[in-house]
Amino acid sequence: MIAELDGDYIRTRPSKALSRLIAHGLLQGRPLTTGARWLNPLLMAQYGLVKRLPITRKVVAPVFVLGTGRSGTTILGKVLGMHRDLLFLNEPKALWHSACPLDDCIGSYQVGEARYDLDTVHADDTTAQAIRKLYSYALLITGSRRVLDKYPEMIFRVPFVKAVFPDAKCLFLVRNGYDALQSITSWSLRAGREMPGQREDWWGLNNRKWRLMVRDIAAKDEALSDRVQEIETLSRHEDMAAVEWTLVMRQGLQLIEREPGLLHMVRYEELCQKPEQTLGQVCEFCGLPEDQTFLAYARRRLSPVPARPEAELDPVIRDIFLDTMRRLNYLDTPSPTQTPA
Repeated sequence: MIAELDGDYIRTRPSKALSRLIAHGLLQGRPLTTGARWLNPLLMAQYGLVKRLPITRKVVAPVFVLGTGRSGTTILGKVLGMHRDLLFLNEPKALWHSACPLDDCIGSYQVGEARYDLDTVHADDTTAQAIRKLYSYALLITGSRRVLDKYPEMIFRVPFVKAVFPDAKCLFLVRNGYDALQSITSWSLRAGREMPGQREDWWGLNNRKWRLMVRDIAAKDEALSDRVQEIETLSRHEDMAAVEWTLVMRQGLQLIEREPGLLHMVRYEELCQKPEQTLGQVCEFCGLPEDQTFLAYARRRLSPVPARPEAELDPVIRDIFLDTMRRLNYLDTPSPTQTPA
């Protein structure tokens, strides 16, 4: 499916389909495990030109979808992107890498130094100006009002994002951990590619993402730092995904506790069971006006289905994973339901 488009999406708002195609073709880049990666040098050259041009459209209150990949971030971005005011950018990591070379943790665009976490110190004037110009360009060529950027890993870069865009609105998507880790496993087995001397899958180029996540995030987490040496040896997708989900959820909860109002938590199961109510709260948080066409599309697209079963996990992560599940009320309660990502 090109640019996440389907017949209903195109019929609901043809102009949105056009902006998605433009974003897919000119803004988002081609990550590992995808085709047409020969386009990336052309896109980088385009970004380089844009960064030398003046800003023509003011970037106001961009919206970020944060969380764990394969937790419904794409469907939230796609549905919310139907709102008449928003331009949906689906993980525009090439764009961010062009503005901040440390951004590429996957290895899609470079294999040099990178960081999984970025802070205010990384949002220097040059970087901030570059990303504002690239966002402005995105708004200009699509005729849009505001950017909606789905980039799950930005949960570990919220101070960096807020330094660039002080009025940014951050949505923290929460999903049952068992559903997330099994979805990650299925994706990696399906989309991963083995080549001579090289492996590309969920964990980046030759486990680049995994190594950086352990180094920059797990090693600093008070519950996991003393287990890093054991965590580094994990090789089952389920166990590695459980580590990622746990780190992301703990980070989101810490940010909410530290600064109420910084993030708006969206529970994926509630999004699918009560889309109008849940998205109404999202729109209120983001300062988005009422849009019945967008809500009608959400009602058609979102519906609950049975949750996935539990999975056996390595003891090094199992207890903290389960503790995080309890903190989010996913244990000792009836199993939630959700729709596939």
